Amino acid sequence: MPANILLVEDELAIQELIAASLSRAGHRVVRASDAEEAAQRLRDALPDLVLLDWMLPGMTGIEFARRLRGDERTREIPIIMLTARGEEQDKVAGLESGADDYITKPFSPRELAARITAVLRRRAPQTTEDAVEAGDLRLDPVTHRVGCGDRPVALGPTEFRLLHFFMTHPERVHSRAQLLDKVWGDHVFVEDRTVDVHVRRLRAALEPSGHDQLIQTVRGSGYRFSLRIERGSVQ
Repeated sequence: MPANILLVEDELAIQELIAASLSRAGHRVVRASDAEEAAQRLRDALPDLVLLDWMLPGMTGIEFARRLRGDERTREIPIIMLTARGEEQDKVAGLESGADDYITKPFSPRELAARITAVLRRRAPQTTEDAVEAGDLRLDPVTHRVGCGDRPVALGPTEFRLLHFFMTHPERVHSRAQLLDKVWGDHVFVEDRTVDVHVRRLRAALEPSGHDQLIQTVRGSGYRFSLRIERGSVQ
C-alpha cells in the first residue's frame, strides 16, 4: 500500500534518486534538505515514515530523531536512518536515538523498499497491503473487502479505514483525538464526536455477525478493539 514518506536528505542528487525510486514503488514523497525544513513539513502533515540522513547541515539526523521521539505528536512515526557510516557503534547510536532501522549508503532501491515495508509492517501495519483477521472477521485492504466467515460486510470508506486501524492495533485504547489523527489524518479539522458517529455506523454494520462486541468503549478514554468481550464495554 502506498505510504506518505518524508525524505530528509541534503545532497540533492541523492535526494532525487531516492525520491524517484520511492515514487516508482508507488509511495508519495515529501522532501526536506535539513531538520528545520523537515520540521515545517511535519507541522503541515504527519507522514507514515521518515527517511532521515545522519549528516545534515545544522541539526544532525541523530539530534532530529531524538527530537521526534521526544514530541508526543511525532514520537510514533517510524524512522529509517540513512548514512554512509557503517561501523557498529554508529549503528547503535542511530538505533538508540530512536530510529527503527539503519541503512548504510550505498544501497539498492530494492533493499530500501524492503526495509520500508518491514518497518511499516512492524510499526504502522495499517499502511501495508497485508490482510488482517480477528477470529472469523477478515479485512483485505487490496480488494477493499470485509467478511465475517462467508458473509460480506458493507462498509463506507471511513468505517473501512477505522476498522482497519482497529484490527491492526488490537488491545490498545485509542482516544478520539488519536483516532482522528490516524484514521482521518493529521490536520483534518473535525470534531471529536465525529469518531462516535462512525463507530456507531461500524458497529451497526458488524452487529448481524456479533462482531460489534469487539469494538469496546473505555469510559473516559476512548475505544479499544479486542477479542476479549468485557461486560458493559459496548454502548
